[in-house]
Amino acid sequence: MSGLTHQWVHIAYRETSAFTETYGFSGSQGAVNLEGLLISAPGASREVVFLMMHPSSTLQLLPLPPALAAAGYPVLCMGSRYAKNDTALIMEKVVLDMGACVRHAKEVLGFERVILMGWSGGGSLALFYQSQAEHPTITQTPAGDPVDIVGAGLIPADGVVLEAAHRSRAQCLRDWIDPSVIDEADPDQRNPSFDLYAPSLPFSAPYPADWLAAYRAAQLARLRRITDRVKETLDELRRRGGAELERGFVTHRTLADPRFLDGSIDPNGRPVGRCYLGVPETVNSGPVGMARFSTLRSWLSQWSIDDSRADGEACARQVSVPLLAIEHGADDAVPQPDIGLMFAAAGSADKEMHVIPGANHYFQGQPVPLQASVLLVSDWVARQLG
Repeated sequence: MSGLTHQWVHIAYRETSAFTETYGFSGSQGAVNLEGLLISAPGASREVVFLMMHPSSTLQLLPLPPALAAAGYPVLCMGSRYAKNDTALIMEKVVLDMGACVRHAKEVLGFERVILMGWSGGGSLALFYQSQAEHPTITQTPAGDPVDIVGAGLIPADGVVLEAAHRSRAQCLRDWIDPSVIDEADPDQRNPSFDLYAPSLPFSAPYPADWLAAYRAAQLARLRRITDRVKETLDELRRRGGAELERGFVTHRTLADPRFLDGSIDPNGRPVGRCYLGVPETVNSGPVGMARFSTLRSWLSQWSIDDSRADGEACARQVSVPLLAIEHGADDAVPQPDIGLMFAAAGSADKEMHVIPGANHYFQGQPVPLQASVLLVSDWVARQLG
């Protein structure tokens, strides 16, 4: 939008890693470097800023940040150290990254209040961060590596907005992973009873309830088989005692949620036969599939349903600051119940929830729903500033 300013923001803080996780001097030189953009209108107040961060994406190109900035509310879009590459992502370290951003927003940029704007995967991250900022407990990752969140001095945010947000990456993978795969080394070895896209499947949507229950159970079983293998491999590497500390691996076929083919499952206004990444069958084996490439430690931290701590519903119970939840009525990515579940769980005494009818995940081609979101957020924050 014309008239807005875009200020490059660089944040660096000290951290030493046992081994290099990412390119770009994140940890390998004894420091973590984060980059982002502060989007604001000329003369905007420093009373409040919205901080947007996603575990692995950058958000400044979404339509909401400039729209909010044009409405008078600066937006700080920051990437984590794992921006655009979640292969080695550790959620606990992303919490530390967010903590550095909250501190920078207050102590360097001079904003009085910071509100976490949790979009999509940023929703569970925002709740994970805020729960630890209010009640720090974590001193190690799920793999047992030290990560001192208790001693990090995280500054609690002043509010949380959840928009088009899912409960967690692990919850999404549990719902999306293809249960037909029976050999992780050969994705062509499949159980035909659960091969969602096979022409030989004896029925189509709406799917029978007993089959769907068995399908969901098989998804969970596959997820846990992978987790068992991850833990066994980590234990073996530790027993060897050598310099090999980590290993990467591929998980094939990770988008086979019947919900994308059956509109009666968690119904909303989403299109059936497509999802936010395109044709579900194509995405299932494509290069940008969820959890396609992962390290052992990263799997436990972000993808294991039993080990990941970044669960939005669980973390919401530990959050006390004002909370606004916004569900997109035609979200083609986030399961319809997720926003409501996190809202219901939130410990905040001051909380409210709204649904924007017809809004897809990204407001793609949707200027009217976008402005509805801006109005909801603007009205809410104006009441908070009182």
